[in-house]
Amino acid sequence: MSPVKSIVCVKPVPDPRHWSELALDPVTKTLRREGIPIVLNPMDKHALEEALRIKERFGGIVTAISMAPLTATDSLREAIAIGADDAVLLSDRSFVGADTLATSYVLAAAIKKLGKFDLIFCGNQSLDGGTGQVVPEIAEFLGVPHVTYARKIALLDGGIARVERALEHGYMLIEARMPLVLSVVKEINVPRHVSLMRISEAMQAEVRVWTSRDLDVDSGRIGLLGSPTQVADLFLPAIKRRGEMLSGAPDTVSKLLIQRLHELGVL
Repeated sequence: MSPVKSIVCVKPVPDPRHWSELALDPVTKTLRREGIPIVLNPMDKHALEEALRIKERFGGIVTAISMAPLTATDSLREAIAIGADDAVLLSDRSFVGADTLATSYVLAAAIKKLGKFDLIFCGNQSLDGGTGQVVPEIAEFLGVPHVTYARKIALLDGGIARVERALEHGYMLIEARMPLVLSVVKEINVPRHVSLMRISEAMQAEVRVWTSRDLDVDSGRIGLLGSPTQVADLFLPAIKRRGEMLSGAPDTVSKLLIQRLHELGVL
C-alpha cells in the first residue's frame, strides 16, 4: 500500500458551554457567533484520529481544512497539535451566511487546489448544524464516491477501501475505490490525548489562509447569495400557561384529573 494523502474537514463550532449566549441575526436570519468561544467539532476529532491512524500505518500526509472566520485559526492549530501535518483556513467575508451547499462548494474548490488526494474525512455531523449534508455534497462537487456513517475502515490493495457503514441494528459492508469521501461516527475510534507541550508548539504553527480570490469559485455560488436554503423568518413563540387546582380526597382528585386531561385532549 502506497502512502495515503488524507484531507480532514474540521469545523469550529460554538462552545456548548456558551450556547445560552448565542443569538440569531433578525436581518440575515443567521447565527451570531461573535464573542462566543469556539472549539473543534467533537465528531471531526474522530475523523482526524482515523486519518492519523491510517497515516501511521501506511505513511502519507494529513491536511486539516476548514471554512470559518479568522478567529478559527487557533482551532486549526489545535488540529496540528493533534497530529495534522498542515492546515488551511478558508476565510472571506463573501463566505458568510453559507448553507451546506455553498459551504461544500467552497470546500471542494479548496480541495481541488490542494491537489490529488486519496481520502477525505469528515465527522458525521456538527453540533451546530447536524444536517449530515456536507459529505455527499463535497463528493458530488469532486465527482468521487462517498460513504457515510463509517464505523470501521480498512484499506486494501488496488486502492480499495472496505468500510463498515453503521446501521440502526447492524452494519453494511461497502467496498469503494479511492479517492473517496467518508464521514465517520464516534464508535470508529477514541481520539488521542494531546499534551500541553504539543499544544504550545502548535500555537506557533503556520495556518494557510485562503480567500475567495485564491479559489476558482463563482461569486454567485458562495456565501448567503449562493445559499438556496435560507431561514424565511424567525420568532419567539408565546408561552402561555394555565394552572388549575383540584381539591378533595385522593381518589376523587385522581378521577377529576383524568377527566380534565380527557377534556383537554391530552389523553
